[in-house]
Amino acid sequence: MKKAIFYKEWIKMHAFLPIMAVALLGFTAYALLRINRAVTLKGAAHLWQIMLDKEVVFIEILRFLPAIAGLLLALVQFIPEMSHKRLKLTLHLPFPQRAMILWMTSTGLVTLTALFALQALMLWGYFHHLTAAELTSRALLTALPWWFAGLTLYQLTAWICLEPTWYRRVINMLISAGIVRMFFMSDVPQAYDGMWVYMIILLAGSLFLPLLSVHRFKQGCQD
Repeated sequence: MKKAIFYKEWIKMHAFLPIMAVALLGFTAYALLRINRAVTLKGAAHLWQIMLDKEVVFIEILRFLPAIAGLLLALVQFIPEMSHKRLKLTLHLPFPQRAMILWMTSTGLVTLTALFALQALMLWGYFHHLTAAELTSRALLTALPWWFAGLTLYQLTAWICLEPTWYRRVINMLISAGIVRMFFMSDVPQAYDGMWVYMIILLAGSLFLPLLSVHRFKQGCQD
């Protein structure tokens, strides 16, 4: 049954995934090409100096991309469940209902994690070749909250999509906006180094929110 769940989710995502991958990795390559152009014109030493003195990492253009990817992937997965009335049928499959929802969301989380890992590998490979290890770590640690934001927003969007009433959806949207805002409160490099525990807690807590919406659906809540 688990394989069937993954296959069902793959059917919904397979046309969107190449577009998302090209966009995410394409923007990453564009950001690195901009850095390479600056290095070509002014030299690597100038890049090092700006990174140290101006508190920039040159990948700020990528800041919101993981969050957008998480949002769109959740919409692709879960809007059909509600708009096409598939959720009721899904919950009647011979499989524990909570486990069913967790397997569905885990498919999206694994997909996003793989894409973010590829993006991180691209960034690491470029900065490792160009700068000292400390500056490479600085760039990756600066981007890490963005990836957490993408994974968390994916879960929050699933929570919103699976909610059966529009009144609660609006409330969930407001709560989600406040949660995601926490990941973007500072644009200073490594500003979130002391907040990893809180980001992990936010992500872990969001894993169970879709279950609340499904519970309300099972209770017969509807517009």
